[in-house]
Amino acid sequence: MPRLHHFTLDPYSRRIRLALNEYGTAVELRDEQPWAPSPELYKLNPAATLPVFVEDDGSAINGVEALGEYLEETRNGAIALIQGDAKGRAEVRRLVGWFDTKFYAEVAEPVLTEKVIRRFMPREHGGGSPEMPRVRKGLDLLKAHLDYIGRLADGRNWLAGDNLSLADLAAAAHLSAIDYIGDVPWADFPSAKAWFQRLKSRPSFRPLLADVVRGIPPSQSYTDLDF
Repeated sequence: MPRLHHFTLDPYSRRIRLALNEYGTAVELRDEQPWAPSPELYKLNPAATLPVFVEDDGSAINGVEALGEYLEETRNGAIALIQGDAKGRAEVRRLVGWFDTKFYAEVAEPVLTEKVIRRFMPREHGGGSPEMPRVRKGLDLLKAHLDYIGRLADGRNWLAGDNLSLADLAAAAHLSAIDYIGDVPWADFPSAKAWFQRLKSRPSFRPLLADVVRGIPPSQSYTDLDF
């Protein structure tokens, strides 16, 4: 069975887990600590970044964008996650890039680093209490992203067009990591909330709803499909 090296609240790992679930590909999950990469992770990926997908023959695919494209080419069967004509596929990739670059830099990285990662890091390596100004700025910028998601969802069936795509999974992966710690103001953004409820209700999302990070219980609404 293939295996996936991941961290529970890493948005990139969550996106690949969602994609694998949509493709119907079973994997063995190997937990990693981004703040203390294992020797095995360094062997598979010299950059020691997550996620890393390892095929049955031992070959490793890493780099979330490369891995997303690789799975689309090798696991695309009952469902395609990068589909449509050239413009449609470009829109999927544009939105994936939006969430994996802009959303991550503005929201996911500061919030998750300060409220999750620093909790586990040794103090001499930057661990300790969160820098709340970074958290507050990230959560303030989150509002603009939720508004953008809502506008996309109001004008389309899914974020990139008529069908579920990798763009939806990328957005949901980043948001679900923030949602785990209860920091998404869903009530203020009903269109984004309705879109996320559709994602959250899919079978592919169920394994993520069972996630628990040691010492950090999920928010009360995290597993609620009708939050």
